[in-house]
Amino acid sequence: MSHNSTTVVRTPSGGVFGVRDHSGERYLAIPYAATPTGAARFAPPVPHPGWDGVRDATGHGATAPQPVRDFGALDMRPYFGPGWVRGADYLTLDVHTPAADDAERPVMVFVHGGGFVTGSSQAALYDSRAFTRDGVVLVAVNYRLGIPGFLDVPGAPPNRGLLDVMAALRWVRETISAFGGDPGNVTLFGQSAGATLVGALLATPEATGLFHQAVMQSGTGTGAFTPEQAGRVARSAANELGVQPTADGLADIPDEEFVAVLPTLAGLDLRTATATDPLVGLSPFSLVLDQQPADALAHGPAAEVALLIGTNTEEGNLYLVPQGTFDSSQHADVVAVAAQTHSDPHAAAATVAADRPHATHGEIRSALLGEALFGAGSARIARAHSLISERGTYVYRFGFRSTALGGKLGAAHTVELPFVFDIADSPWLHGKTGLLGPDPVPEGLARRMHSSWVAFAHKGSPGWDGYRGDDAAVQHFG
Repeated sequence: MSHNSTTVVRTPSGGVFGVRDHSGERYLAIPYAATPTGAARFAPPVPHPGWDGVRDATGHGATAPQPVRDFGALDMRPYFGPGWVRGADYLTLDVHTPAADDAERPVMVFVHGGGFVTGSSQAALYDSRAFTRDGVVLVAVNYRLGIPGFLDVPGAPPNRGLLDVMAALRWVRETISAFGGDPGNVTLFGQSAGATLVGALLATPEATGLFHQAVMQSGTGTGAFTPEQAGRVARSAANELGVQPTADGLADIPDEEFVAVLPTLAGLDLRTATATDPLVGLSPFSLVLDQQPADALAHGPAAEVALLIGTNTEEGNLYLVPQGTFDSSQHADVVAVAAQTHSDPHAAAATVAADRPHATHGEIRSALLGEALFGAGSARIARAHSLISERGTYVYRFGFRSTALGGKLGAAHTVELPFVFDIADSPWLHGKTGLLGPDPVPEGLARRMHSSWVAFAHKGSPGWDGYRGDDAAVQHFG
């Protein structure tokens, strides 16, 4: 038998053939919904019309339209993937399974991050082989981003990217048994914007029954914009594009123009009389909800879903160190961050400084950013979940410090991903500008973290005590 061979699976839309090798079977770029073009970009996802014969699922397909992201001195290509790979069919998912047989293996569905404007299932960090090695069927989902995914306009349902993820979960429920997965044991996991989408689905009534465990890595349960804030973004985008801020007005604008207009939206002040900017100016796109997911869990499946949730100890470093602004930070920069998130910025900055008596301005600025973007909103949804869920809430903190960029990157946002996917030894993640830096990583940390995620998918418990609102049960990695 050759090293690689092909294998065919029947789905409701038609047959697909994938690749079989020593790590299992891979089926890439399978459509879970119809192509979103023209006006359909602003409509809910609908089932794919299907195809005749057998579709080639051996190679990557198109990705959602997106801008190029640059993180200064840090090589973030493993995180952002290839960027915009043009093509109409991008509402797709990748399935990696130990074998497309009739075994009923746990299923993990991964939702990528990228600030609601970038990213795809194709990023090198989302290497599924360790999961298939450990008996898991891994599904990675692409969803609409930016203006088609999240711009809130009359005539279009809000949060279309979220609706896409829900459509992918329905596809999994109907189809995954053909790939050797158990539709009755689905773990939805995501990182950053992907984790925030997972948190929203915990509070979405229509998501009930679609997943059984949830993992939020460095997301937030309080990251949604109010309709007032979202309206500000929509008017600004439509203004730049020279059209009415409605689904009809946007229907004929090509994707290139949607992508080109994004930088002009970056500096919008979204603070209102009732709300601060939950993303601290980092992205003009997020979920748009009347109520934050952390406060609406009772409406969705949260009570019957086990939750694994955590953050990194130096999340904010990603937004300061690679750009060179970490070392140059002054007290005024600290207060400016605090002003975006607190009514009394000087008091907020002083509180953080008191906890870190030897901290530099850069460290305090990073701590404020990390808490505002991920820490506070993760803590709030963890507490809320622990009060209502029969299945348990499990909290972790990730503290391994990457030695990238002169040892300064630290336990920044995204640094946990290679450990969860058990690829932390990969040479392409190392070196001075690699995410994990030039030094080797601690022996066994990736195996320990990855195996906790696998245990959670298998049994609904990662192997430590459930969270009851105190720090005693928080699991520390690194």
